[in-house]
Amino acid sequence: MKPLSSTSWAAQGVAGLLVFPLLPVEASTDNPSLAPAPPMGFNNWARFECDLNETLFTETAQAMRKRGLLDVGYDRLTLDDCWMLHDRADDGSLEWDTDKFPHGIPWLAEYMKNEGFHLGIYQDSGNLTCGGYTGSYGHEAQDAELFASWGIDYLKLDGCNVWAEEGRSLREEYRVRYMQWHNVLSALPNPLIFSNSAPAYFEGEAADWAVVMDWVPESGELARHSADVIVYSSNGSAWDSIMYNYDMHARLVRYQQPGYYNDPDFLIPDHPSLSQNEKRSQFALWASIGAPLILSAYVPDLSDEEIAFLSNKALIAVNQDPLGQQSALVSRDGTFDVLSRSLENGDRLLTVLNRGADAATTTVTLARLGLTSQSGCKYEARDLVTDDISTMDSAIQIQLDSHVAKVYRIALPESCTKTTPTGMVFNTPSGLCLTASTDSITFEKCSALDTQVWHVTATGDGTKLTLSPLSDTSVCLAADGVSLAKCRGTASTWDHYISGHLRSSSGNCLTQTKDKASIEECVIDSVGQIFGLPSGVHLAKGDLN
Repeated sequence: MKPLSSTSWAAQGVAGLLVFPLLPVEASTDNPSLAPAPPMGFNNWARFECDLNETLFTETAQAMRKRGLLDVGYDRLTLDDCWMLHDRADDGSLEWDTDKFPHGIPWLAEYMKNEGFHLGIYQDSGNLTCGGYTGSYGHEAQDAELFASWGIDYLKLDGCNVWAEEGRSLREEYRVRYMQWHNVLSALPNPLIFSNSAPAYFEGEAADWAVVMDWVPESGELARHSADVIVYSSNGSAWDSIMYNYDMHARLVRYQQPGYYNDPDFLIPDHPSLSQNEKRSQFALWASIGAPLILSAYVPDLSDEEIAFLSNKALIAVNQDPLGQQSALVSRDGTFDVLSRSLENGDRLLTVLNRGADAATTTVTLARLGLTSQSGCKYEARDLVTDDISTMDSAIQIQLDSHVAKVYRIALPESCTKTTPTGMVFNTPSGLCLTASTDSITFEKCSALDTQVWHVTATGDGTKLTLSPLSDTSVCLAADGVSLAKCRGTASTWDHYISGHLRSSSGNCLTQTKDKASIEECVIDSVGQIFGLPSGVHLAKGDLN
């Protein structure tokens, strides 16, 4: 949960400097066994906020088991803010609110275990939680050991009421605190899955957000990267809230890999402002982009139709795919978003979303999916909702109602298994697309033209990249960043870094300045140098500079 304004997480609290040693523990992505796939389950916040109690969680677990949600993978229930007393005990330990949890948290954890579930819990890295309860600052190891002793195996750590200690910037402070928590949790005999909230506190500042995201995959298994999804009690547009988080999510493709997952926040299938199509579309999008599938709804009252789409095994299978990629934008034009990624068995995933106000039709070619259209290559595209199969030999035409998403799993014939990462190359802060023309390279509003869709090909030992526009795949983005040239040697090769930078063989980086492209000195927090590329693109090792 994020605060309503920056003032609510500004400097306040105890005096003095706490020094957190950054212990030499493994990054989450180095050993993905703790979370080999995006978590699935339930959290009370968006639906109930602070109105949580023991009965809500036992009733939810019973409903999830009886209605088949546990069987398809929803196995984690997490207590959010307000479960504890406002003050710590005399020995410094946290205490649960006995009015809300009369049997206690350890009892609830054991109950969940007996029902086939895991129990997670909430804390905050500041001195107070967002709801004003006692935070973890200065008690990290004590709280972690307490949670583990209660039978907790998942921690959502918020970021309210954090201030920068002397000599550190705010973003450095967040890194110190969250890495400390990662180290403490990793050192436990049974490490906890760690949900990091640090990026959400920098989403309004593009440079800071990007720098924070660069270290987040090292410090936990998932991270909430932007605004809280709308709560049930709000009168705002739930669809707008979902689209905002989805748009932020689309900027972060390069970070996701097995062991770490970008988190656009909860599924809200009973929010009163959503149409049935919008509820289905949020689930289809979250499943296809590889996001955690965490419900925040009153599960006992969900309709049979809602339970059915939330239990779609084909969509859950691609969400849990071991390759762990996030779907990336192939194109967008104001009406349609088209996304794709690869799956572990070689299949391609195609997602199409109609964001417009009216029904509309679009066509997606094989080339835009990075697939060959040579003679004899016929692909089967399976609609993962209806199970209908279409044969593709050059393209697929898709008609969608307003606010509807379709997801297709495309099987590749044995003789046509080559895929090339293909899609938009866009500046993530501005959202403008790298655009090719015969005499220049510019940044323009994304319009789904072939001049804005790029094949990204690994060359040599597989670590260098060339970028060719779909409008003319015989040429590549030249190392000067402002022209196209024949694809020859280092004159057209690039390195792509986790920071989003594209560095040419000259050692300088592609830069957007308004609508102009240029090559400039690489600067780690330059917003004009942060780019999103298609899924499956090789990331250069080591530091940018």
